[in-house]
Amino acid sequence: MIELIQFPWSPFCIVQRRILEFSGAPFKITNIPNQDRSLVWKLTKQRYYGVPILRDGKDVIFEVDENSQVIAKYLDSKFKLGLFPNRWCDVQSILWRDIENEIEGCTFRLNDIYWKEFVPARDQLQFLRFKERKFGRGCIDQWRKDQKTWLKKLEAELMPFEMMLTHLPFILERHPRFVDFDLFGMLENFLYSGHYELPKAHKQIQKWHARMKTIKQGKV
Repeated sequence: MIELIQFPWSPFCIVQRRILEFSGAPFKITNIPNQDRSLVWKLTKQRYYGVPILRDGKDVIFEVDENSQVIAKYLDSKFKLGLFPNRWCDVQSILWRDIENEIEGCTFRLNDIYWKEFVPARDQLQFLRFKERKFGRGCIDQWRKDQKTWLKKLEAELMPFEMMLTHLPFILERHPRFVDFDLFGMLENFLYSGHYELPKAHKQIQKWHARMKTIKQGKV
């Protein structure tokens, strides 16, 4: 059985978790503390410390750079999900970079504003230390002050996807491809705290999101 090693609110973990759910295959989830990557370090033989990673029998699968999709492509090949058809290769690579940079840049900040509500108390010191070392002292307080600005930016960044979904049930065509799962993961991260709703102006994204929450392979 495949094991997904993750922490629950990570957008990139949500992407792989939803792909596994979509596949219908049984899988196990192992949650680790946000700041304790020792299990990941051990399983990858000191080659990687990010999440998520997969363990499939003796194989351990992880990303090789910021723009790789090693895990998703592994699942796609193993379960024949059709997430990476050749005809969309270039388009998807452009879209997922936008999703994982511009959109994720909004969603994780908006979610992190409420970090004390979902990070266990024992992990909060290290969580805050990590954020401030990466983004600067007082970064989360600043994101909270700029919350309305980040919400407006997210709404603007989602507009191209709203337009793409006007005549199609999924972003590129009538079947979900990888970018659907990628965008879904970013938006689920945004919604994780329970303090937000999807932008009211984006009616097609709301409908798409509802489809993405329930679709299964072979039942699209």
